[in-house]
Amino acid sequence: MKTTPEHDARIAKMTFASVYPHYVTKIEKKNRTKEELHQVIEWLTGFDERKLQKLIKDKVTFETFFQKAKLNANAHLITGVICGYRIEEIETPLTRNVRYLDKIVDELAKGRKMEKILRKA
Repeated sequence: MKTTPEHDARIAKMTFASVYPHYVTKIEKKNRTKEELHQVIEWLTGFDERKLQKLIKDKVTFETFFQKAKLNANAHLITGVICGYRIEEIETPLTRNVRYLDKIVDELAKGRKMEKILRKA
């Protein structure tokens, strides 16, 4: 399934700070912790707690968020469907990166073991 340029632009302009509380709510409803959430975000992006809080405070867009990120070399191992899109078929790098993040947060909320979420080659 291909994303549209409008869809990609909407994702690029969305702020990480606007989505982050939804991630927290989603994982806490399933008895996962904010620390676990931060662990999966750090695995994907390289952002530690301090850097993550600064990005939230600065209300950076997803475009800026992923420009500053050092994407994990094993991120390409995140596959499957999220929000109706097969991740490995998304051509726009930014949209694919946002969906990687959505997918690992979803896996965390669904109770997947941390060692499975933090993929190794």
